[in-house]
Amino acid sequence: MTAASADDPVLLITGAGSGIGAATARAASERYRLVLAGRRIKELDVVSGELGGTERALPVSCDVTEWDQVERLVARALERFGRIDAVFINAGFGAKRGFLEESVEHWRAMVLANVLGPALTIRATLPHLLERDSGHYLITSSVAGRLVLPGSLYSATKWAATSIGNNLRAELRQLHDNETIRVTLIEPGVVDTPFFDNRPGDGALRAEDIAGTVIWALEQPPHVDVGEIVVRPTKQPG
Repeated sequence: MTAASADDPVLLITGAGSGIGAATARAASERYRLVLAGRRIKELDVVSGELGGTERALPVSCDVTEWDQVERLVARALERFGRIDAVFINAGFGAKRGFLEESVEHWRAMVLANVLGPALTIRATLPHLLERDSGHYLITSSVAGRLVLPGSLYSATKWAATSIGNNLRAELRQLHDNETIRVTLIEPGVVDTPFFDNRPGDGALRAEDIAGTVIWALEQPPHVDVGEIVVRPTKQPG
């Protein structure tokens, strides 16, 4: 594992304990120092241990729906590494389709994680990125955020995530007169991750496929702002 360097950029990842977040952390670890955020600290500790420990990959327990915890996450990142160069807003979860399915409590938690969570993460990190006049936001939306899916409140939350990304870009350009902070929406199709109670298996994307997409967007030249990346498995029709 590469030794930590003060010259290495810092990537903050929410939902970093498993799935796409953990795969992205592994893919980015050779170039980036990492801040790994998630609700389950044991999972984060495992990923951190794989990637060189806390000097290279700082695990921070954080519920992205709680403002004080998101503030603490950013404060710890800056205390440890002194900077944040990119933010991968990835935390979230889904629900069964059908407005007669799932509990109201599950709905509430999902809407808060998938919609309020990205907004709070942006609110907590944006002052730092504006002060540095550089940075990159990547937001996990979904193909479901581009389609009408019968009875899918999850789809509605991903439409919201897509809107948050586009609205953030417009705010940067029009309200802050900023032309350096980039915003990329990552929109996967079906991915075989713990996101699903019944794993989709063969024919689905792997978390590593999406991680590669995130890294590709991060590594584009500074003048290139990749707005949206839609990634579907070849077997998925829409």
